[in-house]
Amino acid sequence: MQATAVLKYIRISPQKGRVVADQIRGLPVQKALNVLEFSGKKAALPLRKAVLSAIANAEHNEGADVDELRIASVQVDEGPTIKRWRARAKGRAARIKKRSSHITVTVADVTPGAGKQAQAQKAEKESE
Repeated sequence: MQATAVLKYIRISPQKGRVVADQIRGLPVQKALNVLEFSGKKAALPLRKAVLSAIANAEHNEGADVDELRIASVQVDEGPTIKRWRARAKGRAARIKKRSSHITVTVADVTPGAGKQAQAQKAEKESE
């Protein structure tokens, strides 16, 4: 079971957003929310909103138990860039790039021991 939330056109550079996204990838949702709440980074607020939205989607659409959800994947992709100019010496101009991001958070109901070894053992038990 998976649920996804997407936030688009967030005014933060993807490079700065990925730093925070790497901190929460794979964590249980409650621990991820605590990390985001006490992070001093600007990207923590929109990521927290995306995680809360994904949790709400899982709970409402899939009927998932919130305590068993984990952050399955977090992607911070590049959105459109706003280009501005700044005056420089001798009539020149310098480009300013104001970057934006698209944030995608997927939460999944990951049960312990759901790896390949556990699946192989389960298949052996069923075949007996």
